[in-house]
Amino acid sequence: MIDAAGIQTNVHVTGTGPDVLLIHGSGPGVSAWANWRMTMPGLAGRYRVIAPDIVGFGFTERPVGFRYEISSWTEHVLGVLDALGVERCHVVGNSFGCSLALALAIHHPERVHGLVLMGATGVPFEITPGLDAVWGYEPSVEAMEELLSIFAFDRALVGPDLARLRYEASARPGVQEAYRSMFPAPRQSALDAITHLPEDIARIAAPTLIVHGRDDQVIPVSNALTLLELIDDAELHVFGRCGHWTQIEYAEQFTSLVLGHLSALDT
Repeated sequence: MIDAAGIQTNVHVTGTGPDVLLIHGSGPGVSAWANWRMTMPGLAGRYRVIAPDIVGFGFTERPVGFRYEISSWTEHVLGVLDALGVERCHVVGNSFGCSLALALAIHHPERVHGLVLMGATGVPFEITPGLDAVWGYEPSVEAMEELLSIFAFDRALVGPDLARLRYEASARPGVQEAYRSMFPAPRQSALDAITHLPEDIARIAAPTLIVHGRDDQVIPVSNALTLLELIDDAELHVFGRCGHWTQIEYAEQFTSLVLGHLSALDT
């Protein structure tokens, strides 16, 4: 636990080397560990990996009256970097976490070296039924199992044990109350609130790797194409037979892509 911008923050720090910040997504019961448990070991051989639970999620404090919005979440991420003495780092975002990664690259470019955007929000799009279901979740094991089947292309990755673990995480005291307040109906408005102007994204200079699952039911693959068009120094990798869980469904390949992209920037 660290104090990040006045918020008691749960953060995983592992490995040595240049700093890489991992920003998780917004699914119910999510945490840095849930999102990045299969990514951190592969990166830690070359980098110091920093994976915080963003305020409102996981085991980080949920202050009474905190305004869950892009500017406040971004200040919290900056607080994590400041608390750990990180002046500049690579940033890897997942889904909702990509909007925060983009915010850092747009408004604090001096803090961002390389950028990885996976299953990205942050550009305008019509909310999908999948994302609407994710943000509209009400806690039950059955509802969680149904949601997890939306995330993964390969349903074999989803079972009752994982559903129960994620359900229990989503049902801890105070968690669902905070979650409801983040993305209230109409959820298109909540999505628009974490969207950046195209002209701001186009100013991003950080070399960017964009990764997406072709069969993503939560965030459309068209978002990846939009980002590729907007960011000048960008490349795109799309996994077939892959949903919204690229870092889990193709864990080794995803980690290898990230290592290749970031290590090229360190030479």
